[in-house]
Amino acid sequence: MLLYYITDIAPHNDRAKGLSPFMLRISLLSSAALLLALPLAAHAESDPPAAATPADPDQAAPVQDIVVTGQRLDAARASIQPGLGATTYSITDATIAALPGGDNQQLNQILLQLPGVSQDGAGQLHVRDDHGNLQYRINGTILPEGIAVFGQTLSPRLVERFDLRTGALPAQYGLRTAGIIDITTKTGFRKGGVVSLYGGSHDTIEPSVEYGGTSGDGKTNYFVTASYRHNALGIEAVDAGRTALHDKTNQYQAFLYIDHTLNDSNRISLVGGYADQTFEIPNPRGLHPSSGYNVGGVTDFLSDNLDENQHERTAFAIASLLHDSGPLTLQASLFARYSSLKYSPDTLGELLFNGSAQAADKKDFSTGAQVEGVFRASDAHTIRAGFVVTRDHGTGRTDTLVFPTDASGNQIGQPISIAENDSATEMTYSVYLQDEWKPFDLLTVNFGGRFDHYKGFRSESAFSPRINAVLTPGGGVTLHVGYARYFSPPPFANIALTSVTRFQGTSGLSPNALLVDDAPYAETQDYFDAGLEWKLSSTVTVGLDAYHRHSHRLVDEGQFGAPIILTPFNYDHGNVRGVEFNINYSAHGLELYGNIAYAKAQGEYIVSSQFNFDPAELAYIASHYIYLDHDQTWTGSAGASYRLGDGTKIGGSMIYGSGLRTAGPIPAGGTDPIPNGGKLPGYATLNLTASHKFEGPGIEIRADVTNLFDHIYEIRDGAGVGVGAPQFGARRGFFFGISKSI
Repeated sequence: MLLYYITDIAPHNDRAKGLSPFMLRISLLSSAALLLALPLAAHAESDPPAAATPADPDQAAPVQDIVVTGQRLDAARASIQPGLGATTYSITDATIAALPGGDNQQLNQILLQLPGVSQDGAGQLHVRDDHGNLQYRINGTILPEGIAVFGQTLSPRLVERFDLRTGALPAQYGLRTAGIIDITTKTGFRKGGVVSLYGGSHDTIEPSVEYGGTSGDGKTNYFVTASYRHNALGIEAVDAGRTALHDKTNQYQAFLYIDHTLNDSNRISLVGGYADQTFEIPNPRGLHPSSGYNVGGVTDFLSDNLDENQHERTAFAIASLLHDSGPLTLQASLFARYSSLKYSPDTLGELLFNGSAQAADKKDFSTGAQVEGVFRASDAHTIRAGFVVTRDHGTGRTDTLVFPTDASGNQIGQPISIAENDSATEMTYSVYLQDEWKPFDLLTVNFGGRFDHYKGFRSESAFSPRINAVLTPGGGVTLHVGYARYFSPPPFANIALTSVTRFQGTSGLSPNALLVDDAPYAETQDYFDAGLEWKLSSTVTVGLDAYHRHSHRLVDEGQFGAPIILTPFNYDHGNVRGVEFNINYSAHGLELYGNIAYAKAQGEYIVSSQFNFDPAELAYIASHYIYLDHDQTWTGSAGASYRLGDGTKIGGSMIYGSGLRTAGPIPAGGTDPIPNGGKLPGYATLNLTASHKFEGPGIEIRADVTNLFDHIYEIRDGAGVGVGAPQFGARRGFFFGISKSI
């Protein structure tokens, strides 16, 4: 099936590195009783010791029993975090394989096939016109945020299935609320693996391997995957040329999953991953500096020769204990994530073009504990509760070369170095409780609330009530309506640690002479969502969903300065609203899907990180609602696949965008364009795929074409609030792959 959409509005059950000593004290004190009780419960509920295992090697029943137990525990784990009125779109590994590129593409490219997901430059994407604010979960456990900008930490190769949950979310989801990307990993139940080689246009070469299996007694499962990617289009090109200038990337990714079934009621698991990725920053062509700076008598530099680079690394680990018995299911996890970003400038070139050259090295280390559970009190009431504690520590080291300047901003000497070494720590605490209530068969009401507190650059707290109602009147129709109060702190790892006041009297001075440097605030939202799913027949399903959110201190992000690091800031007020429609057809080997989404996102009055903005922009936004830079009015995608009986598959996919924002026209009587007042032209790209599997030798070959009609389109033009450089979509590409089952 090319794309399998589920609007998860019906009431049903879906399916380290270690902590610092300080965090261990907090998490273990909170969960010691639970963690100590689980082994005791397991011992009490386990069967009496069995007789010695028969010597008959053909006796496979124990292994099969373990597989069945593992599948039951998977379902039990999923019951802790069902959608319960949220809108959920799901993709399986079979769906990924049927898309052009298959699992050789990045995870963000697959997400673009879902309703309301729009693309941005540098691999970013936006769900329902929100900037970031996404939370990734692996097998139900939160993956802490990192500071990667271009790199993708997670490969599609590890995915058995993932769900994108959005809308009015139940109380177990908080802090990051635009979308929850909940990944269920491959486990090893399907013993075997694949080695593959993929490549083609843009100097692409991508070897990969994956393998999974089960121990002899069936109690231990494992899955591993690793890949290497090289191409000459690591970041979107800054011009419309077919070949980007200075844009090579080398990317290594690895992932490991291990679980061990202790008995029918308990299982432990370990998940780990690592990504090491380098990117050349693409160069504009044919430009010369015009700012008049002089470095040792040198005043000229050709932009083609710039050599700027970024290196991003991420490592994560999650250890979990799952317990399921009778009416109670619990999962306790410890998690950790390390990430780093190092930007290396072209010192001479950036000094002459920009008046500053900054080498930046940021590191972030997050650790935490998560305990969640579900108690089935009766047929009418299902209680869910949990808590999460996270410690996030970040360090930043910068060395900035700037020119000393006079009061008029003119250079008065040769470059000087301003070095900064800073660090900060943030603690976050969350707890929730909710009840899934069925007053009668056709209606489910899920209500509850959560409390969140964080202390870092600021200290803020909020209680967030949630309520959803789901009605199934019959005829294949399911209706839902919900309200959620959200509390989203700014992404800690992206908050600038440097002080703008250190650059007074230099060419690195902020454009805003007021030098206002307020730390960003947490965003609060009132979110309303309503929709329906209608199964017109056994082969056709349609969905419609509408939402409106009002935000106080809306969090946005922008690139300010040469290092490609996004920095959060706040609009005092924000309004976002939209509608999504999707349709899915599946019959006789043919899969079709399509969706279209409308959205409008605006904000007013910037109240934090003001030093990053031009005074004219600040003055206009202080009294006018403007479009957010990532607002896109219309977003769509569609696709099809057809499976022939001889092992051949053909298919295609398409994405459409009406264009992100750019600087607008100059208003009557004004001198400056309206911030984000304009919009870039719309675009549509079509991709095709064909593959054939030779069952005997277990070999599969595939061919893919991306951007079939070689459409030239601009994702960003370098103008707009917090927008860095121009970025163009990739030109037409031809790719070929071969894989062998092992």
